[in-house]
Amino acid sequence: MPRSRALKTRVAFLVIAMLVVVGWAVSAGTAGIHTGLALRIIISRIPLLGRTLPLGLDSIDPEMLESAEIIVLEVRLPRIVLGLLVGAGLAATGASFQGLFRNPLADPYIIGASSGAALGASIGILSAGRAGLAALSTPSSYIPIFAFIGAVITVVFVYALSTVDGHMPTDTFLLAGVVVGSFVWAMVSFLMVTAGEDLPKVVMWLMGSLSAKSWAHVRITAPYVLAGVVALTALGRNFNLAACGEESARYMGLDVERFKKVVIALGSLITAAAVSSSGLIGFVGLVVPHVARMLIGPDHRSLIPVSALGGAVFMVTADTLARVIIPPREVPVGVITAMAGAPFFFYLLRLRKKG
Repeated sequence: MPRSRALKTRVAFLVIAMLVVVGWAVSAGTAGIHTGLALRIIISRIPLLGRTLPLGLDSIDPEMLESAEIIVLEVRLPRIVLGLLVGAGLAATGASFQGLFRNPLADPYIIGASSGAALGASIGILSAGRAGLAALSTPSSYIPIFAFIGAVITVVFVYALSTVDGHMPTDTFLLAGVVVGSFVWAMVSFLMVTAGEDLPKVVMWLMGSLSAKSWAHVRITAPYVLAGVVALTALGRNFNLAACGEESARYMGLDVERFKKVVIALGSLITAAAVSSSGLIGFVGLVVPHVARMLIGPDHRSLIPVSALGGAVFMVTADTLARVIIPPREVPVGVITAMAGAPFFFYLLRLRKKG
């Protein structure tokens, strides 16, 4: 009972932290908007609730209110929602892969999804630029589609390469992911050499950013991330069985090979959707599951959803820092997550070494 109470307390703390971070993110930026006004604008667009509460928006200058609504609802809010989705998806996938492969260094990118997405996005950006299609060479719904297709094709190839007689040894799968990923990254490097004036666009995508994202990116990402995280959470008991070893899991009734296929498929789709909209953002799926495991323990039934919640908080915090740290310029959020994640992961390794 005390353990259950402690778990609820820590989850409640994460939920409160997420609400605080979202409130900060929606008001922070070069165009400063008071948090109370930003929240009232958001509430005013919620059906029924916005009509019944006295929000006091009528007393605000119409031009100022219109400008604030555009900034909050069309610029910052979709970016925040996308950050929540990307962070939650990468962290939940990282926790799942670490449990499946029984490897603390496993992360969503280890299976080649990141390199495939990078190749797809690079092809999309360069093809659009050379064809003179401005709509395709700017951040739009087309580049995420190219990246998503590239990630899925790469993971399918890795899976086919590592499967022998219907069985997929996890060490072979990881090795195939590293090898194929290295080859695909070489292709990305070749495209960057030939990119010409489109090189900055490719580099910015590879560095990871939530800048200039719209509700279209949210609609592309949300179905895969939400459905995938729910499905992985539902498999929590199977993850606990798999953690005992494949032979023990089989004796306890788990179809290990089928379980591997399902988890890899779900993780690949989540990662592909997240990366296709945000670019490559590292350390979220590597560090956050370790922190969640320190907070609540190794039970995947609670570890996966808590990792998702922690990843959402971490991502929105990092993205908000990316916007405000050197205004009016913006740092790619992938730089912020690496600067925060790498030292913290080194700290975790030190703790592990002492233990």
